[in-house]
Amino acid sequence: MKKVFIDGSAGTTGLRISERLALRGDIELIRLPEASRKDPAARWDALNGADIAFLCLPDAAAIEAADMVENPDTAVIDTSTAHRTSPGWVYGFAELAGQRERIASSKRIANPGCHASGFIALVAPLVKAGLLGADALVSCFSLTGYSGGGKKMIAEYEAPGRDPLLDAPRQYGLGQQHKHLKEMAAVCGLENAPVFSPIVADFYSGMEVCVPLFARQLKGGIDDIREIYRRCYAGPVVNYAQDADEAGFMSAAALSGRDDMQIGVSGAAERILLTARFDNLGKGASGAAIQNMNLLLGVDETEGLVIGRHA
Repeated sequence: MKKVFIDGSAGTTGLRISERLALRGDIELIRLPEASRKDPAARWDALNGADIAFLCLPDAAAIEAADMVENPDTAVIDTSTAHRTSPGWVYGFAELAGQRERIASSKRIANPGCHASGFIALVAPLVKAGLLGADALVSCFSLTGYSGGGKKMIAEYEAPGRDPLLDAPRQYGLGQQHKHLKEMAAVCGLENAPVFSPIVADFYSGMEVCVPLFARQLKGGIDDIREIYRRCYAGPVVNYAQDADEAGFMSAAALSGRDDMQIGVSGAAERILLTARFDNLGKGASGAAIQNMNLLLGVDETEGLVIGRHA
């Protein structure tokens, strides 16, 4: 039985990971009493006594926690932004070419950002195949449920007598300095970060990431994109679905409660829409973390995940 410690188990992602692992018969959770949760000595013991340690912390605290791990046998999965482009850390999006093997043999894994997961799933294979140039100037918009903002935002949206402005979708990241931009460019091999427009709306969980392209940006066409996605995304977690719309609409909540991701291509010959739909709390956070843990353990990567059906 493998020992697992979650540093930061009180946050949204940490709680979700803890709930999932509590159902596993192959995992022993290391739990600290509330009084010791922030005690450095107790955390050091737990981190170094674990086979796998999840860091569900703000960036600065995650860096501090990672530095505390001295046991060479302890594998760390960091769900913060801190290490996603850091040397020595493997990016934890298993569906990238060769990434499953890198994750399985690593002791330092950076879990992807939620918006970034959709963008990278759509763009990275096109750059790798030479269909989209590394110097391409692209844009992206992403719709997310309010649970992606953590406990504070959840409380704001679910409060009685809340601000009526929360009734409509709200765009943010207006200064084009969103924390996911760095990994979006770096992991895709892009020379320029995209113009990125994240939008939070009044639904609990779910996400839809869209990258619009003009055909003249590509060394190929829409059918070439579809063929690349068919090759790259045949499951078990990420799948290409040619007909993903609902009577001309696409709901960002379609995969709420699930851990898989649906990739789609729509549009016309000259104007193309690339779409990724998933749950911001699933493949966008805790589901990806569990998938990475499974790869480290050498078990079925979908163990403990909700795939292809609502929870």
